[in-house]
Amino acid sequence: MSATILAAEPAIRLAFFLGVLAAMALWEVAAPRWRQEIPRVVRWTNNITLVLLDTVILRLTFPILAVGLAVMAGERGWGLFNTVGAPPWVAVLVSMLVLDLAIYLQHVVFHAVPGLWRLHRMHHADLEFDATTGLRFHPVEIVLSMAVKLAVVAALGPPAVAVLPFEVALNATALFNHANIALPPRADRWLRLVIVTPDMHRVHHSVDPRETNSNYGFNLPWWDRLLGTYVACPAKGHEGMEIGIEQFRTRRDLWLDRMLVQPLRGPASGHALDPRITGRRDGG
Repeated sequence: MSATILAAEPAIRLAFFLGVLAAMALWEVAAPRWRQEIPRVVRWTNNITLVLLDTVILRLTFPILAVGLAVMAGERGWGLFNTVGAPPWVAVLVSMLVLDLAIYLQHVVFHAVPGLWRLHRMHHADLEFDATTGLRFHPVEIVLSMAVKLAVVAALGPPAVAVLPFEVALNATALFNHANIALPPRADRWLRLVIVTPDMHRVHHSVDPRETNSNYGFNLPWWDRLLGTYVACPAKGHEGMEIGIEQFRTRRDLWLDRMLVQPLRGPASGHALDPRITGRRDGG
C-alpha cells in the first residue's frame, strides 16, 4: 500500500495542483473579487517561474520528501504512531491535525523572528492578491519549511495515507485562499468555520503590520481562533485595505531577480515582534 502511494505521489500532486490552479484562474476571470491594476503577465510569469525554481531546489536539497519519509518511517518503526498502537483512522486524523498545527506554528515563527521574516516577507510583497500569490515563497524558506515538515513526520510517524492528502490539501487550499474570487458573504461566513477562505486570508496580506501578523492559517481556521491570532476583517474593510508591505512598492520589485534578493534589502521591519507594532498594540 505504502509503495503504491509513493509511486503515485508525483502524478497525484501534479494533477491536483494544475487542476486547482486552472480552476482558480478561470474563477478569477469569471467572478473576480477585486479589480487588479497590474497585468497578469508580469506577476504570473514571475510567480510561476519562482515555484518552478523552488521545486527544482527542493528536489536537489532533499533526497526524500514528506510522503517518502512517512513510508520509510512506517517500514523502520520510527515515530510515535509506529511505536504505539492506535486505530488507523485515529492515526490518520490526528496526523493531519498535527501537521496542520505545525504549519501554523511555523508560519507564526517566520513572522516573529527577524531573520526568518526577511525570507517570508517576499510572499507578502506581492502588490496584488490572487492564486499565484500562494506560490510565491523564497527558495530558502521552502527548504526550511520542508526541513520542519520532515522533522514532524519523523517524530510523529504518520501513515503515508495521511501525509499525501495533507500535502495535496495544503497546496490546494493555498491556491484557493489566495484566489481573487468572489464568494457570497453568507457562504464565506460558513466556510471559514472549517477552511481558510480568501477574505479571511487576505487580511493577512494587509499593508498594516497589525493585520499582517494575524490569520496565519493556510488550511484550517481553528488555530487562529483558538490561539488569539484571528482578525475577522481589516480595519479599513476589504475595499479600503492595501495589499503588500511598506518596503517594496514598485512593479520592478515583482520581478524574479528582485524577489530573490529581497531578504538582503532594507531593515527587517514589520515582523510580529517589531517594537513599533507591539508598542501600538499596548497603546504606546
